[in-house]
Amino acid sequence: MKSGIKILSVVMSVAIVAITFMTSCEEGRSYAELLDDENKAVNRFLVNHRVETSIPADTVFEVGADAPYYQLDDEGNIYMQVLNAGSGEKVKDDQLVYFRFMRYNLMGYYDTLDGIIGEGNQDNMSQEPSSFRFNNYSIPSSSQWGSGLQRPLAFLPLNCDVNLIVKSQYGWTNEISYVQPYLYRIRYYKSMI
Repeated sequence: MKSGIKILSVVMSVAIVAITFMTSCEEGRSYAELLDDENKAVNRFLVNHRVETSIPADTVFEVGADAPYYQLDDEGNIYMQVLNAGSGEKVKDDQLVYFRFMRYNLMGYYDTLDGIIGEGNQDNMSQEPSSFRFNNYSIPSSSQWGSGLQRPLAFLPLNCDVNLIVKSQYGWTNEISYVQPYLYRIRYYKSMI
């Protein structure tokens, strides 16, 4: 009986050491490795869609669920699919813009968004819409969202509806260190004030 307890004790000790080692390796990943994982997650998503690496010269985008994802920056950190090109006015610097969104972490994406739980205020009208001041990153209420969420408004008017892939460097400022890309479904509105 004592030898059985000893064997169980040794097995448990080895298991604890193995789990600790695996956890410390995961936590000890380099920033370059995390960026590589982020790129792979975005590529896994984009491989199922058409991608345009440049913005149309006339900024007339294809629209709809089958429209391509347009690369909005030179490094491939932001991609936009236009679902509705909008009918409002173009946004001016420091203009208050409201938006509703749903976002999905692409680190868990493989073939579909099934099983990936979205977060945001798009489906809950009892929640206040989110807002920022366009191109004004000096105030926390704007800078907290990162610059990626504002990027579509450089090309589209208000009332547009887009799918937007945002890598961590351009995402929420309090999440940059997580190095995780998100797919956003966003609709932008004019301030009522």
